[in-house]
Amino acid sequence: MNRCKHNREGNDIKKEAAKENKETRKHLLECAGREFLEKGYMKASLRNICKEAGVTTGALYFFFKDKEDLFAALVEKPLKQLYLTMEEHYAAEMRSETQVVRLEQNDDDLETSREIIRQMYANRDAFLLLLTKSQGSRFENCLDEIVDISEQQYRRLCDMVTGATGRPRIDDYMTHWMAHIMVDTFMHLFLHESEESMALKHVDALTRYLARGWMGMMTES
Repeated sequence: MNRCKHNREGNDIKKEAAKENKETRKHLLECAGREFLEKGYMKASLRNICKEAGVTTGALYFFFKDKEDLFAALVEKPLKQLYLTMEEHYAAEMRSETQVVRLEQNDDDLETSREIIRQMYANRDAFLLLLTKSQGSRFENCLDEIVDISEQQYRRLCDMVTGATGRPRIDDYMTHWMAHIMVDTFMHLFLHESEESMALKHVDALTRYLARGWMGMMTES
């Protein structure tokens, strides 16, 4: 009987400790988010973060290996989700060869654009950190990586159209700039429009504009 009571008490203590650890980690992340947003990755101070959170630096290192690990805990999951959304959309495009070759607007383009906007605004602080405060971290080139992923897709789509129709091949210089223009359009919208509802209001028109530009280039090639 005493052993059962002892086990219950031990389990209760473990649960309470786990709850406290979870709350401490959450509070550290909140304080870190404010510090990184204010000062950027390079100038942010772990000492200031710990002071704001009311914990020792030892407590911080219990949860995070280093400054970059702390930054990653704020931004990595939303970034991976964005990559996944892009990859799923691009895979669907490659399965829609008939529409691609006919240069037809795919309704999925609009829904994917809206989903990207929703994701970015649902994780607004994380994407502000990635786009404006990540210099010096391993995430500082994430925008270039997004452009690279998009450029590879434009290359595949252009080659698909060329192979099916015999139209002249769009060169790599132009696929690079098409990708850059597309990514820059989304990022500019996000950074300059504070309200998700307004961003969603504009993103359909911008997506149609980008798609028709691509179609026009393929038609003229």
